[in-house]
Amino acid sequence: MLIPLSAASQDAAETLPRFTLGRLLTDWGIDPIPFVVTVWAVGLYALGVATLRRRGDRWPVGRTLSFVGLGMGSFAFATMSGLGRYDTTLLSVHMVQHMLLSMVVPLALALGAPVTLALRTLPPAPRRWLLAVVHSRVATVLAFAPLAFVLYVASPWALYFTPWYDASLGSAYVHQVMHVHLVLVGTLFFWPLMGIDPVPGRVGHPFRVLLTLMTLPFHAFLGVTIMGQTTLIGGEHYLALREGPMGAWLPPALEDQHLAGGILWASGDLIGVLFFGVLFTQWVRSSMKEAAREDRRLDLAERRSRV
Repeated sequence: MLIPLSAASQDAAETLPRFTLGRLLTDWGIDPIPFVVTVWAVGLYALGVATLRRRGDRWPVGRTLSFVGLGMGSFAFATMSGLGRYDTTLLSVHMVQHMLLSMVVPLALALGAPVTLALRTLPPAPRRWLLAVVHSRVATVLAFAPLAFVLYVASPWALYFTPWYDASLGSAYVHQVMHVHLVLVGTLFFWPLMGIDPVPGRVGHPFRVLLTLMTLPFHAFLGVTIMGQTTLIGGEHYLALREGPMGAWLPPALEDQHLAGGILWASGDLIGVLFFGVLFTQWVRSSMKEAAREDRRLDLAERRSRV
């Protein structure tokens, strides 16, 4: 399904200069939905940490850096920096944004343990509501590992090979909702696998590693498929941009699409290795803690036998 450029896209096409590293780092703008999500998420997390400190309790600095710095920082960078400004101009730029939102942001948010922080700081009534949501049937079904895996691997195929992506190019609202969707789907899959929070969907470490490794060929296959396409994704939109003022610096649309497929393939493998490293570290730590508990149990049993 091909749609004409929106008025906003036409205005952007007339004003955006050549995409460079400098533009990526300095050309910032505000999209309402990602901005509100970022402000509320960071604000509530910071309030929870401050509440713990006022009580004299400790909260690991690494968790705060993971959630606020890497997690929400990557979300803000992906949606409001030059990536967000040029994500409807170059499919390759959008693909970098896609990988940040669907893989890096969910991992960092999960390692920040916001549910645990909320359970330790909320008043009794909201804490009960949160526990009811976490242990609800809906949450249990959505966090069911095989279902979450199917949703995660099918989502990008649905995005690029249905009218959904065209709609995101023509509507600022759909475009911003797509960003949130990528984070939510990634969260459903990776939070039970790598997070610290008491969420449903927990499986053993061997199965977690298996599920993570299984995502790699799907990203690779999608990337190779996009690289091999001769039909343009969002073709009318990208071709129209090349007929305007930016046509002087924009690369051929098909060339940019092939680059986007290569980015998806390569970055999926690289980030997958990062995920595997995190899982392996968690697995080793869990085994060491289990061994320590078993040693204490045996020592206690031995002392009792001597009495």
